[in-house]
Amino acid sequence: MAKLRSFIKIEGTLGDLTFYKGKEGYLVRTKGGVSANRIKNDPAFARTRENGSEFGHCATSGKLLRHAIVGLLSDAKDGSITPRVTQVMSMVKNTDVISLRGQRQVAVGLASAEGKATLKGFDFNSNSQMATVLRSDFTLDTATGEVNIVDLIPQHHLGIPGGATHVSFYSGFLNLDFSTGDKELQTSTVVNLPINMTSTSVTLTPTAVPTGSGNQLYFLKVAFFQEVNGVQYALNNGAFNALQLIEVL
Repeated sequence: MAKLRSFIKIEGTLGDLTFYKGKEGYLVRTKGGVSANRIKNDPAFARTRENGSEFGHCATSGKLLRHAIVGLLSDAKDGSITPRVTQVMSMVKNTDVISLRGQRQVAVGLASAEGKATLKGFDFNSNSQMATVLRSDFTLDTATGEVNIVDLIPQHHLGIPGGATHVSFYSGFLNLDFSTGDKELQTSTVVNLPINMTSTSVTLTPTAVPTGSGNQLYFLKVAFFQEVNGVQYALNNGAFNALQLIEVL
């Protein structure tokens, strides 16, 4: 690294030289790193190529999941959702004990109990996790995707953000084939309740059982609203909403 001693202050890249401003003034260094061609062909970088291939596959699988539930996800996610989903897909991929290194697949991992358990319970909004939002037990009928919350008292059983006056519940039943990309999502009607001391049993039944092959994934969503003059508005653009993948089969 050299220090640029000139009245001309340059920032950027010229040829193999990169000019930048550091603590000691304007500096220059030569372009470094390993060429893409070498990484692609040199046997010494075989592990790098394998890791890169699997990372790309996990990123694609995460994108597939996010796009499959975009209607549920749009107002119930945090700013790090993309890398977090990619990370959990990588963990699922690691449960593939059949494929060669560099060729391990999310779909193969999800064929195992360990792979399913790795994905189950994933919260799409890390700032509003289901365990802190819903403090009541619920049941799931995996044949129909129906979710039941018995004797829910909103004022007692919810982690209520400031300003919330109403809450909505949704469920989703997704068939997703990570090998082919085929997907079908069926969602329930919305159950909207005032946040008070009234006990209510919430039943969320998807409109149909989704068709297709692959894995069956079940979702539960809780969203908060504030009512003003008879109109309910999403609270803080959904920052307090929770969406969890509650089961994987």
